Amino acid sequence: MYEKIIDRINKRKFVLIAEIGVNYYDIGKKLDISDIEAAKLMIDKAKDAGVHAVKFQTYKADTLAVKNSPAYWNLQEEATASQYELFKKFDSFNESDYKELYDYCEHVGIEFLSTPFDINSVDYLDEILSVFKISSSDLNNYPLITYIAKKNKSIILSTGASNKEEIDKAISWIRKYNNKQIILMHCVLEYPTQYKNANLNKIISLRKEYPDMIIGYSDHTKPDKTYEIIKTAYNLGAIVIEKHFTIDKKLIGNDHYHSMDDSDAKKIIQSIEFIDKIRGNYELDCLNAEYSARLNARRSIVSDGNILCGEIITKNMLTFKRPGTGIPVDSYEDIIGRQAAQDIPKDTIIHEYMLK
Repeated sequence: MYEKIIDRINKRKFVLIAEIGVNYYDIGKKLDISDIEAAKLMIDKAKDAGVHAVKFQTYKADTLAVKNSPAYWNLQEEATASQYELFKKFDSFNESDYKELYDYCEHVGIEFLSTPFDINSVDYLDEILSVFKISSSDLNNYPLITYIAKKNKSIILSTGASNKEEIDKAISWIRKYNNKQIILMHCVLEYPTQYKNANLNKIISLRKEYPDMIIGYSDHTKPDKTYEIIKTAYNLGAIVIEKHFTIDKKLIGNDHYHSMDDSDAKKIIQSIEFIDKIRGNYELDCLNAEYSARLNARRSIVSDGNILCGEIITKNMLTFKRPGTGIPVDSYEDIIGRQAAQDIPKDTIIHEYMLK
């Protein structure tokens, strides 16, 4: 049984969400398979890569945008100039389709998520979701926020294209009806997001302003070769990373041009695991791995000349040299005035048994 992402989040464990969105339509067309088969294929690829959850988008163009709604994406990457026209291409799935995808996710062992864009979607997704996602575009859609909040589940709230006042209002609106975990996602509402506009320091600001909430990052940049954008976001405190997902980054249009594929996802997870390994813990203590070096690199109290049995130890009889296997240097004042219990040759590490 897979670990639910809200459980991972509550343990402050890294979560990678592969946003399949509606990319499966193009994959199905390319491979000449049904849309549902394409969606399941992408779920398989995400699961095999180690992704923790897959996320879809649940909407109907007729309830999402007016006919002449202008595009807000790069038209050189996605040539469709109307939001309505684009969304209409990818809105054929209904309740039964999402339930089938949920069942398939449960079968293969990966969490199913979907962002609802209307009340009807919220109602039927409520039966299969453990966490709701609210899009940046609906950050001020208080009727929808209210309806989702009343379902009394944890909420992932994307903050793209918003200011602090708007974020505060959205949170307060959720808190009127819901005390469950809120995960605030930094994101930039630019498709694709230019690297110079990633503005990852906003993650630090979100952590400072909302210390009782989990902070994440929804990434719309094109994958860089070494995943520095995502690694930096994680190092700045984004525990949850969401990124669009495809199995063919060469496909034209929609979200393929700024998506990760399964190979990227696998390398991202490996990178984060390596970061976690090198981060270690927060204890101000000597590591087990340091113990041998500590013992040999520190200094002991050493005789600076021959010391005869019965002599009283004075400061000028002593020096301090490696290794640190004898009486440590920080105890040298405690042995001044003590008597030698035996002859101690010059350049000898002094131990307790040599002294009275």
